[in-house]
Amino acid sequence: MTIKNFLSITQALAAALVVGCGGDTAAKSTAKSSGSSSSSTSGGTSSSGSSSGATASIVGAGATFPMPIYQKWFADYQKSAGVQVNYNGLGSSAGINKITDGTVDFGASDNAMKDDQIAKVTKGVQLVPATAGAVVVGYNLPELKAPLKLTREALAGIFLGKITKWNDPAIAKENPGAPGTPIGVVHRSEGSGTTFVFTSHLAAISDAWKSGPKAGATITWPAGIGAKGNDGVAAHIKQTPGAIGYIEYSYAKTNGIATAQLQNKAGKFVEAGEKSGQAALATIKWDDQLRGWNTDPEGDDSYPIVTYTWLILYRDYGDAAKAKAIRELVKYCLTTGQAEADKLGYLAMPSSAVERAMKALDNVKP
Repeated sequence: MTIKNFLSITQALAAALVVGCGGDTAAKSTAKSSGSSSSSTSGGTSSSGSSSGATASIVGAGATFPMPIYQKWFADYQKSAGVQVNYNGLGSSAGINKITDGTVDFGASDNAMKDDQIAKVTKGVQLVPATAGAVVVGYNLPELKAPLKLTREALAGIFLGKITKWNDPAIAKENPGAPGTPIGVVHRSEGSGTTFVFTSHLAAISDAWKSGPKAGATITWPAGIGAKGNDGVAAHIKQTPGAIGYIEYSYAKTNGIATAQLQNKAGKFVEAGEKSGQAALATIKWDDQLRGWNTDPEGDDSYPIVTYTWLILYRDYGDAAKAKAIRELVKYCLTTGQAEADKLGYLAMPSSAVERAMKALDNVKP
């Protein structure tokens, strides 16, 4: 399966997001109002071998934000190393739950685990930032010829349900010719790291959001309808004139969805891209668990909503072969795999970040 096919708005968009030997997949369906459901692999539990010739088998689950680049990495790694990697794109909350339950070899989340969550995992947890990306605001407004520009007031107002028409003065001021049609907000329906990143930014720029819906992976939305996964939200935007929603940049880039220029902290309207994303990444500082965000980055060139996304590993696998296979897979992602970032709509990690992430792998023991 190619990345293009994965993100297609046709039924191929809803194909299983699984990378493994022999093309092992499970179907998923897409609905206009609720988006596509996530994929599943063989049971979600780890195994030590492969029936199709791979020397090891690794099972993971979690965030859909990095799914396109994970899919590429895992397929390429399988070809070079003979290691089967099955990954379920179920959402960041599910990734944390499954690593806690011990039903996967690794989890993945855009919302790095908190200390109290880590404490529940008896085998210990090692967070490893693997890639980074931008959360963009995609929209379907063919009447608007120039790129949509959204002030901080307009962005928060739309998702608060206070701005309901495209020609509302808060929008029309920066977007002459915006039609008087209704705005159709779409958001994630399940626990989502993308939601956490997006709502954290809204809470940083809007007192009404901070005191109302607040930031979180799962919130009570004041407006709109839910769709499952980044792919589900992308599908709804693509299909629905007047729709607007938040998705990882790769899903917009590959699927041809227009994205808004967002007003940053410096007051500049900035579009997502390599330059603006790297400028924002440079403002993020990590703690000793390699967690870090900047919900409203400084700088004229900074795109305002960027994040790292984390692989969640056990510190003690109790199996030397499994621990080695996991370490080698993640090393591949942090080194060779970074070259795929920009073309797939992600941000390559700065060299200093890669160095710290690689060192963290020393904590992953047999």
